[in-house]
Order: sequence, then structure tokens, then C-alpha cells
Amino acid sequence: MRVGVLTGGGDCPGLNAVIRGVVRRGVQEYGYEFVGFRDGWKGPLEGLTMELGIPQVRGILPRGGTILGSSRTNLVKIDGGIERAEENLRKLGIDALIAIGGEDTLGVATTLTEHGFHVIGVPKTIDNDLSGTDYTFGFDTAVSIATEAIDRLHTTAESHHRILICEVMGRHAGWIALHSGMAGGANAILIPEVEFDMDEVVSWVESRFKASYAPIIVVAEGAMPKGGEMITKDATLDSFGHVKLSGIGEWLAQQVEDRTGHEARTTVLGHIQRGGSPTAFDRVLATRFGLNAIEAVKDEAWGTMVALKGTDIVRVPLQEATGTLKTVPIERYDEAKSFFG
Repeated sequence: MRVGVLTGGGDCPGLNAVIRGVVRRGVQEYGYEFVGFRDGWKGPLEGLTMELGIPQVRGILPRGGTILGSSRTNLVKIDGGIERAEENLRKLGIDALIAIGGEDTLGVATTLTEHGFHVIGVPKTIDNDLSGTDYTFGFDTAVSIATEAIDRLHTTAESHHRILICEVMGRHAGWIALHSGMAGGANAILIPEVEFDMDEVVSWVESRFKASYAPIIVVAEGAMPKGGEMITKDATLDSFGHVKLSGIGEWLAQQVEDRTGHEARTTVLGHIQRGGSPTAFDRVLATRFGLNAIEAVKDEAWGTMVALKGTDIVRVPLQEATGTLKTVPIERYDEAKSFFG
């Protein structure tokens, strides 16, 4: 069998571990041949490939990013894109395709499946917002990086009696903000699922100063004030219709500084959260996803995605991953609020 592999969307720690797991088991146990598609869905669209075998996956387990490259190419938005990709896949003799990506990448994979092509999905997002799986690889690494940053910000905040705001990723789901904020001892955590009240935020800040400590606020990039709008970098959209976020941290810093009289500064972690070597947890999870993805190919379980349920790797329909986003439940946020102020 000749199997194609691609990675789409934003890069994420653990992608290379998935590729390694797929290829090692596929070659050694089943004798499959692999073709790597370059730069996400752009690979099948334009026939961009690279050799993918045991030599290519040696030593990549701890490496961040993806040896296949990635992009946000959306076949559905390109006139005849799905048909062109299918034609190239068949010309290259691809019997099955393993698509590693988040909501957008797997959405295209779902469309290809509906067209009759053999696709297996692997969930990938640092935001941990894909339904159908308890955790996605990359999330643990992002939280670890954000937590370390928050730990470091505490010392500067205390030294200068200053409000420090840490802006983390999270367009529609505040999992990174929630976990890193709780782990880092933040005095307020603002997430997209719950619009925040500026009066309440100011009260948390002032309460912290009354206790002779400087406040740390963790805010997800998609968080919004009550009655306000999402802060965006500019009005341009990517091929999946997403605006470029970032700016809520600076906006929030100006607001709390004006209303409390205390100096406020913002740190935007941005791409730092998804770069570099994956944690041990993410290496293991990504490897298990890869091993089980090629097992799904062997079983011809087309149109499914491998997922983590408890400690087991299971298979769920691709539609389950892309139908609805997995957001932070209010009860989880209420737990964190016990430490605000």
C-alpha cells in the first residue's frame, strides 16, 4: 500500500513524532510505502512531495515543527481544488492519506472522504479545542511554556510593583489560559468563553495590591469585555476565514493602568508557545496517535480520526472532530476563580 502523509495548519510540537510513529510501524510491520506531501493541502493540490521512509524520520522525535512543512491552504475555497488534489493523489498512486491537523485541516479531510477518498485523521492543535479527543498533542507543551513565562513574570511584577499581563493563544477556547494561569498562580484569567467585566478585573487588581503583591493577569487572545468586540490585529482573513488576533493584552493593560493608577505591562507569547521541542507527554501522545493512525489504515477505517479517551487511543468519525469546538466548561472556570484577586 502507498500512503500519503501531510501536516496542515499552524505548526505544533509533536508533529514529527506522529510522522515518525506512522512511518516506523507502517514500514517495519506492514511493508507500506510512504509519500510525504509538502506544506499541508498545498502538497496534494500542486503535487509537492518528498521522500518519506525510515531514514527521513530518524532523530526527529524531539524536534519541533514539521519536516513536511505546513500551510493554511484551503482546498474547499479554491475553484476545483478538491478535484485537483484527488487527481494528483491518484496520479501518484496514493491508496490512503493520513491528514494531521486541526479543525480546518480535518474539515478538508472530511470533504475528501465524502468524495470517496481514503483518509484517516490525526488531531493536532495547541488550543486543545477539538471535539472527539480528551487532549491534543502540543497543548501540554504550550501550557508548559506559558507557565514558565508566568513564573518569570511574577518576579518582575513584585520587583517593580507593576501589573503584568500575559497574552496567550486561544481564539475561541481558553484552555491554554486556564491551565497555565492556574499552574502559574495568576490573579485573574480571562477566556473567550466568558466575557469579562472591567470593574471586576479592576477589583481583582486592587485587591492584590492591598495584599502587598503585584497582580498577574493571563488573557487568551480571543477574550472579550462585556458588550465589547474581539480585538484583532487587522481586518485581513486567512484562507479559512480567520482574522489575525492579538492586541487584547495591550488594550487591557491600558484600561487597568488608567483605572488603577498602577503601571501595567503586557507580554505576548505568540508563536513561542508552539515552537521548540515537545514535552515528554506530547511526544508519547503524538507517537501513539501515529502508531494507531497507521493501524486504522491497515483496518481500512476510512473517515475516522484517532483520539484519546481516558488513557486509550480510539477511533471517532472525522465529523465528530470538526462539528463543534471543545470549549472550557463554566464549572472549570469557576474553579479557577477561587484564586482571583
